[in-house]
Amino acid sequence: MRILEKLPQILEESQNNYERHFKSYEVEELTLQERIHLKDHAEYKNKIVQGDNLELMKHLLKEKIKINLIYIDPPFFSKSDYKVNIKKASDKIESIPVIEQFAYKDTWKEGMADYLKMLCTRLFYMKDLLSETGSIFVHLDRHSVHYVKVLMDEIFGQDHFINEIIWSYKSGGVSKRYFARKHDTVLFYSKSENYHFECLKEKSYNRGLKPYKFKGVTEYQDENGWYTLVSMKDVWHLDMVGRTSGERVNYATQKPEALLERILLACSSEGDICVDFFGGSGTLASVASKLKRKWIICDMGKIACMIAHKRMVLKGVAYDMCAIGNTEKVESFIDFTAEVADKGKLHISLDRYGYKNDNEIPASPKYQETVKALMEEDSLKLIEYWSVDMDYDGHEFKPSWISCQESKEVVTDILLDYLAQERIAIRVLDVFGIETFVNQNIIKEVE
Repeated sequence: MRILEKLPQILEESQNNYERHFKSYEVEELTLQERIHLKDHAEYKNKIVQGDNLELMKHLLKEKIKINLIYIDPPFFSKSDYKVNIKKASDKIESIPVIEQFAYKDTWKEGMADYLKMLCTRLFYMKDLLSETGSIFVHLDRHSVHYVKVLMDEIFGQDHFINEIIWSYKSGGVSKRYFARKHDTVLFYSKSENYHFECLKEKSYNRGLKPYKFKGVTEYQDENGWYTLVSMKDVWHLDMVGRTSGERVNYATQKPEALLERILLACSSEGDICVDFFGGSGTLASVASKLKRKWIICDMGKIACMIAHKRMVLKGVAYDMCAIGNTEKVESFIDFTAEVADKGKLHISLDRYGYKNDNEIPASPKYQETVKALMEEDSLKLIEYWSVDMDYDGHEFKPSWISCQESKEVVTDILLDYLAQERIAIRVLDVFGIETFVNQNIIKEVE
């Protein structure tokens, strides 16, 4: 059966899957992993959630959370699997090869029908989660956007289709067999006719770059020439996140902040809740924080969530790091020492990191020996992030000290202020996004 003939069946099955939720109402709860708490932390808590976005949507519906803006950048049906390159250097190991680690899959056993069913089911949930003034932006490319638009016309209504935005970019790689494919498509739909929208302006250069001097028309000049400001068009020429870009976080399909900034400025206000259910490297969270919006991002991938977590920590943003559903567990360990040093100081030193079972090393078979060598010779190089709660209450982990690998190495030996708290806790994330959590009573009293 051709895919066009399958669309009604995909729509019906997806709607049935969605409606079945309201009959069973079995909802997973969020598990708090880490609370990045700042002095200006408001009652509403931003969230990075690791797990199935479908479970998060059910949870948000149960909590009656209404979202003002949804942006999603789901898999594109590219029939490829995407990887993250992990680069490590060590004084103890002469040469460490780049480790290619799986980030997310974009391959589908039942082909396009399987892919569309996954996305269509979630679109029903997203429509229900949107506020009456809310909007949704779905970021795709040539592989599936035409089919998804047909489904969205049915779910959101043809009258609520607002724009087909073309993001045009420059990048390497062309073919002699077709015109270079250098754009993505973003479908913009509203929940109702009362959707929030602020018309953005862009430069429109005068012919010949000279002033027109028309009466009543304000003109401006920059280094390129004279221009006026006009309502923004639906073709956006924006650079990709290049190799030398300051916002690059080493994630294969990272989108530029400028793209998300236009969307958030146009369709949300300060204080609104903005959500990305395919959160990736956390671009929506980064932009929403800058623009004083509230946010939630979700991703299945441990590496994606770890990258987003580091990104937001480095920006000094308050939020909760959470998990939902049954996520794969790898048993890992961290050996450390915590000793009272001088009065009012606690010395913490990380000694060794690794996995309890060699059969559970999270790297692909090709890189198992590389990881084993690191574990034996320089295991702390596997750590990407760690944090310390100096007064752990046994419930909420709220770090008072954080170190994460950016351009510099992770600090592994620290001296912290200590006021004779009973218990400290340490949380570690490694290069694969694997979490290790330990807590320890400090027996020796400060003299």
